[in-house]
Amino acid sequence: MKESYCLKESELALLAEDILKSFHNGVIILRGDLAAGKTTLVKVIAKNMGYNEDVTSPTFSLQQCYGEKIFHYDIYNHGLEHFIALGMLEELEKEGLHFIEWGDEKLIELLCSVGIDVMSIDIEKTSDDMREYRVCIH
Repeated sequence: MKESYCLKESELALLAEDILKSFHNGVIILRGDLAAGKTTLVKVIAKNMGYNEDVTSPTFSLQQCYGEKIFHYDIYNHGLEHFIALGMLEELEKEGLHFIEWGDEKLIELLCSVGIDVMSIDIEKTSDDMREYRVCIH
């Protein structure tokens, strides 16, 4: 599946609904420049899953858990090798949605090779209030 959406932040619930229709368990890799809206998208998807607490980027903590089935990682500061060395791949086996900010093709290939379902979402700022979201299930 490959889809592309051009949306304002106020329209992200539409994307969240489409994602949750087809993807319930696995890893969602989020890629985009700083301030592209990666954490904002996680917030909207978490809300659509019934989570109404604060959702913040785990930039310095590496991982945040929201409820029992929403996991959020940021490997920007730590890198993939550090993520693996900490044993975080085992975390990805837990049932639920695992959002990883700053994942790359190497991570996608690794996860697919061990049988983990992977979706990637590339986010590109097209104007001050619009983003293009390119969604792919691998």
